[in-house]
Amino acid sequence: MKKILITGGAGFIGSHLTELLLTQGHEVYIIDDLSTGSLDNLTHLVDNDHLHITNGRVQNQKILAPLMAGVDEVFHLAASVGVRNIMENLVSSIENNIAGTAAVLEEADKHKIKVLLTSTSEVYGKGTGASSAETDDLRMGETIKTRWSYACSKAMDEYLAFSFYHERGLPVTVARLFNTVGERQSSAYGMVIPRFVDQALKNEPITVYGDGAQSRCFGHVKDVVGALVKLMDHSEAVGQVYNIGNTEEISIKELAEIVVKITGSRSEIVYIPYEKAFKTGFEDAESRRPNIDKIQKLIGYAPTYDIEAIVSAVVAHTRAEEQVAVGV
Repeated sequence: MKKILITGGAGFIGSHLTELLLTQGHEVYIIDDLSTGSLDNLTHLVDNDHLHITNGRVQNQKILAPLMAGVDEVFHLAASVGVRNIMENLVSSIENNIAGTAAVLEEADKHKIKVLLTSTSEVYGKGTGASSAETDDLRMGETIKTRWSYACSKAMDEYLAFSFYHERGLPVTVARLFNTVGERQSSAYGMVIPRFVDQALKNEPITVYGDGAQSRCFGHVKDVVGALVKLMDHSEAVGQVYNIGNTEEISIKELAEIVVKITGSRSEIVYIPYEKAFKTGFEDAESRRPNIDKIQKLIGYAPTYDIEAIVSAVVAHTRAEEQVAVGV
């Protein structure tokens, strides 16, 4: 049994990772400031004696230091999330990502604790139109397009992590996540699948930003957290970066149509120009698809959920939550 710290452990991905690690018999410590995470995500786990929850920011050294001193590994998930949330809170999002990661790496370095940093496919920026591989150059938009500030802050997180690895010998692995989705993901921060599902179940217009031709790949959270644990456990992953995601690509328009079909909704699909949906400075990538050859070779990673299974799981969970809310 290991003692494991998860920063951002009350978030969507963090709660699923917590669940998996507890199932494996580990002692799990969480630090989360609950700015975007929620204790509701952990309700089914709070009676587990191996779970320890601390409400606080990773930038608070007085809180982080004693937690870090007593663990064997750290999964660093704490970060600003959601395109809408980030576009509406640009300064704090950049500060949270970079300062939070720096604080975690500094404390981990004092004890040479292994760190797995979750990064994002956003670092690929505009991409090339083909699948993105870990060795690809990163192509951001101009700095006046503030949409890319999040991508740059996460890229800086990666540079920090590998600087600690090369200069100080800190064992670090980076995972770039491609649109992780599933049960318990909130629609509050602009996440597309829960937002579409919420709208469809209420028979409200499903709002697609842009023309809907932009395409993405969606990976189920259970596939993703399973891969994170295997990367943490693999010695050859240290000092490396890995894509984690699904290679099944779908346009946002097609995604909206699948949500309508699965929910049986009467919703119409409406299109909102980016300039009306977001503040000035938004720009989107036309497509984003991971090359997962590297992680497949290392741990045999293979996604098990296709897009219809993912949407069906989110719809079932959302309906169940609504029934609980009304006391059915």
